[in-house]
Amino acid sequence: MSAEPDGPEGRLRRFATIWSRAVFAVTSTSSTRTEFEDRLLPLARMLSEALRARAFDADAGRAVGAALVEAHCTDPEALSRTLDCVDAYLVLYCGEDGDREDLRARSARLQHAMAAGFAQALRERTLAEQEAIARAALEAQGAVARALHATEARFRAVFEGAAIGIGIADLEGNVLQVNGALRRMFGLSEQALRGRRVTEWTHPDDAPQTWRLYDELVRGEREHYHLEKAFYRPDGTVLWTNLTVSLLRDADGGPQYQLALMEDTTERRLLNLRLRYEATHDALTGLPNRTFFFERLEKALGAGEGQRFGLCYLDLDGFKTVNDSLGHAAGDRLLVEVADRLQACATAPGEMVARLGGDEFVALTTGPDTERTVDELAGRIMNALLAPISVDGRELTVRGSIGIVEGPAGERSAAEVLRSADITMYRAKSAGGNRFELADPEADARAITRHGLTTALPTALDRGEFFIEYQPLVHLGDGSVRGAEALVRWLHPQHGVLSPDRFIPLAEHTGLIVPLGRWVLEQSVRQAREWRDRHGGAEALGPLRINVNLSPCQLTHPGLVQDTVDILERTGVAPEALCLEVTESALIGADDDLLKPLRRLAEMGVDIALDDFGTGYSNLANLRRLPVSVLKLDRSFTQSMQQFPADPVDLKIVEGIVSLAHSLDLAVTVEGVETGAQAEQLRLLGCDTAQGWYYARPGPPERLHELALADTTA
Repeated sequence: MSAEPDGPEGRLRRFATIWSRAVFAVTSTSSTRTEFEDRLLPLARMLSEALRARAFDADAGRAVGAALVEAHCTDPEALSRTLDCVDAYLVLYCGEDGDREDLRARSARLQHAMAAGFAQALRERTLAEQEAIARAALEAQGAVARALHATEARFRAVFEGAAIGIGIADLEGNVLQVNGALRRMFGLSEQALRGRRVTEWTHPDDAPQTWRLYDELVRGEREHYHLEKAFYRPDGTVLWTNLTVSLLRDADGGPQYQLALMEDTTERRLLNLRLRYEATHDALTGLPNRTFFFERLEKALGAGEGQRFGLCYLDLDGFKTVNDSLGHAAGDRLLVEVADRLQACATAPGEMVARLGGDEFVALTTGPDTERTVDELAGRIMNALLAPISVDGRELTVRGSIGIVEGPAGERSAAEVLRSADITMYRAKSAGGNRFELADPEADARAITRHGLTTALPTALDRGEFFIEYQPLVHLGDGSVRGAEALVRWLHPQHGVLSPDRFIPLAEHTGLIVPLGRWVLEQSVRQAREWRDRHGGAEALGPLRINVNLSPCQLTHPGLVQDTVDILERTGVAPEALCLEVTESALIGADDDLLKPLRRLAEMGVDIALDDFGTGYSNLANLRRLPVSVLKLDRSFTQSMQQFPADPVDLKIVEGIVSLAHSLDLAVTVEGVETGAQAEQLRLLGCDTAQGWYYARPGPPERLHELALADTTA
């Protein structure tokens, strides 16, 4: 069965077709274009899966690059056309359901990985060919030696007919004979070559061991050696060769001649250099890419004592807005202009600029005085971004956030340095952007801890690391315990007990707040049922009510109402025994769709409390449209009441809020009560219930049961 034209498989086949048409013309293959397309289809599927994978894996890109070499796509133009095709069509045909910005960034990283895999595979193939040539050379050496001891005619046939360059010299280095292949490689006549000495053929790029090996050979201490060597031609160009030099001995075994076998590798070397450049430089801006930058950074960090480094990690502020409003082509032109300006900022010795990907750039400076030079470099970068950039007739203002890491070489790895710079850059961005910040080890540690907590959250619930503490809610009129607020805690294996402010924001960011909130609700309601069963002798006071906090993410979850109903039914707890607390900020400007689940819960009999009331900007008159039955007054209004006399302004504010709430049939609960004077003042002002350390700190459920029993027996 063939894939539907517009289905995922159809779009994948369309991408493979475009790819094969682009590359087939420059591929050395006996296959038809249709057969070649079938060979590219599984490679296209690997790229598609890597593009949409949950965790990015560069190995897929490297594998595709290597597979191109295996398919005989070894022409540099084949790689160039492949990268152009992936850049233009991979996201279009294989990324229909993802975030375009993220997919384009992944596509760029896949292209880099493909280029690296292509270069590595071509290098391995080249090495294999070189080994084959070396074996052939040794075989030729044997043939030449046999020919010398046999007949001159046979030797001359092998010598002149060889496809590789062959030269013979005496032990003093005087060239005696050369074949036609060697003459063509150098562009010299036989007379010109025979007048040369081997020791004259030096080149600045000679390996350190080149002439040491030569001396050992002519002294008879070694039989042969093999290396890569460059020679100057008469026109000044450079000839690169794979050179094998062997010692020829006379019939008595004494050294007599030296035999050189040369393979011209100039074109192959130029191709490798081009592939190396493409694998280590950004295709859009021409700047060094992440791979090249890491090599330079590791070299700088491995410098000797007394050397230092400074790194500026730049992220453009608001670049996504440019892509979203003007398109990616305009964004690319903007990045090219930014890259040119950054390149002009790092021209001193020991300085470089690279593009890591997207709108992220790095600048590196090295030397003994980077404490000063890195600040100057960051200042030049900020100044370079001041002038607007013209794109499609629009003057765009570009700003950036920079994280700076500076220090002595040899103390940290490249990954650690870049991580610190990345963290510092986001700290600068969080502070408003258009600024640079210096790395702070303590801030880095906090960020790393937050990341560790974020990655540990998904499994913490399964491992049972969360538990709940309860803080009693006390009636201000008679001092009786009327219920408790459930407060979740995380017993982390390394960090100990963590309060909600350490992990609730992380849970909201990752989406784990929904299952965690459902678990807290079920555990709290079950605890309310247990209290009811154990507190059966206090029916006059009614059931102990449990208050459970809802995050903004839970409010928008479609299963909130049904989850609550199911939990109440399973536990046999009446809706009136449950109060859901929602922060005032979560309901500011809430529309009817957001309020609908709260209204349904309120109609069932569940109390809804407006938590942290007074900290937001809501209109008091707006309370009439909210399905709330309780106001929880923020502690900031009552802190002054801990001492006598209380601030009269705070008294008037609280009195007004209580009067308004009661006129709307809302009960008032006060948080943060810490003294008896504060509790008495709040009672006189008409507040209904309170909680705080004056009554009890959050603790295990047994403590609340003991407090409730004490009230009933008092």
